[in-house]
Amino acid sequence: MIWSTSCDSVDDDRIPPAPVRIDFAGQGEWDVYGVGGALQWREFIKPQLIPSGFPYSDASQTGFAGVVLVGDFVGDPQAYDLSCPVEVKRDVRISIDPDQAVARCAVCGSTYDVFRQGAPLSGKAAEKGYAMRKYRVGIKTDGSRWIGN
Repeated sequence: MIWSTSCDSVDDDRIPPAPVRIDFAGQGEWDVYGVGGALQWREFIKPQLIPSGFPYSDASQTGFAGVVLVGDFVGDPQAYDLSCPVEVKRDVRISIDPDQAVARCAVCGSTYDVFRQGAPLSGKAAEKGYAMRKYRVGIKTDGSRWIGN
């Protein structure tokens, strides 16, 4: 199911704005900590040093509740805040359900189409039109990658 209606809009601003800055030093660092293809994911939560061994700098920031980096259905990287837009709490994070290829909140039960646009699929998020907060993923001129606002 894909969330789309002509009359309803999707609210992806429920998560409070928070700085995001995750830098990958080069292709080698991306190969270890990034995503390499479709339906892959990686979580970044600086206060908990997730992922283990990632070289966070003093300038690194991981959003409101953390960042989930995913490879969408064609393998392009997408990034979202880990906070559930229904619950809006730093400690209530969505998790990836690989069998269903969705993100799910264990508290409210809402699901999100995280491998496409972060749109709500079911639960209170779908009823209210609450989408996940999206972040940018880019490539610098030297070929290194970054995630940010």
